[in-house]
Amino acid sequence: MNAGGDGGWKQRREGGGWFAIWLIRGIGRHGGRALARLFLYPITGYFLLRRSAERRDSRANLSRILGRPATLGDVARHIHTFAATILDRVFLLGGQIERFDVTVHGVDVLHAQLDRGQGVLLFGSHLGSFEVLRVIARKRPDYRIRVVLDKAHNPAMTQLLDALSPEIAAGVIDASQDGPSLMLAIKQAAEEGALIALLVDRTQPGAATQTVQFFGAPARFPVAPWMIAAVLKLPLSLAFGLYRGGNRYDLVFETFEDRGLDLPRGQRATRMAALIQRYAARLEHYARLAPYNWFNFYDFWNPDEQPQSTLEVAAEPAADPTVGAGAGRRHDGLGGTAGG
Repeated sequence: MNAGGDGGWKQRREGGGWFAIWLIRGIGRHGGRALARLFLYPITGYFLLRRSAERRDSRANLSRILGRPATLGDVARHIHTFAATILDRVFLLGGQIERFDVTVHGVDVLHAQLDRGQGVLLFGSHLGSFEVLRVIARKRPDYRIRVVLDKAHNPAMTQLLDALSPEIAAGVIDASQDGPSLMLAIKQAAEEGALIALLVDRTQPGAATQTVQFFGAPARFPVAPWMIAAVLKLPLSLAFGLYRGGNRYDLVFETFEDRGLDLPRGQRATRMAALIQRYAARLEHYARLAPYNWFNFYDFWNPDEQPQSTLEVAAEPAADPTVGAGAGRRHDGLGGTAGG
């Protein structure tokens, strides 16, 4: 769990890191999921008692999402839900999908998009588990899923991927490379007909952002992923993997733009704002359905912690749309990062 603001979430010290990855992986693989889940309670207790900043921000964010003052019990449930999804990564990334009861919604349209052979962008968020996406790879092994991940910023996750699924690790698109190289890598993956997945709800230091309404208050979202989608003209879908307790998940796909984004230069700022507002509305919808799945443990809505980098920066004709494109980076305090 990390701090807030525009990239400020990266500044809070890590609360688990390598040890948490080792512990969860070791217990999960050798003791089984049932035994490993017993350790989620002391982990939850540690964060609840020792990490006052995350406890405070969890309570504030839950109060906004729940529409009532959040209790200490709500915060404990929030942390436990987060820890449970991290444990499940060991099994999802290790190919043990049969352990889980996953209900999939809207996948037929996604299949139709991928069957065109032109590649599809899949935008996710820090709401629930992105790793449950592996379910569709099992149903359609002919699909190739490429995940955008900052390897340098997430060494623990990179090591976990190498150990559990070298195939997935080999397909990661490194978000830490320069903008043009990243754009080229995504373009090449699209030409191979891949499903290209990245997380798009967190801003990065110095990157262009757009302010929209989210749960009744202004919140900033990154612009770069949408600029990439507009440049590449790829079909765009949203994905939400909601944890429902036990071994149950709901995996929801929604088509956002079936034929790619169109952002004429003269209307770019207005259309971009409308697109991101649409996305924020869908994210809000699913966050209301699963409030304890909201895994941004920082003050997401605090505009004072976010720089005044605006959409107009990215809308200039000479601007590089890939600047800050590593918006899918994830680094949470229990050692969690985004992965396929």
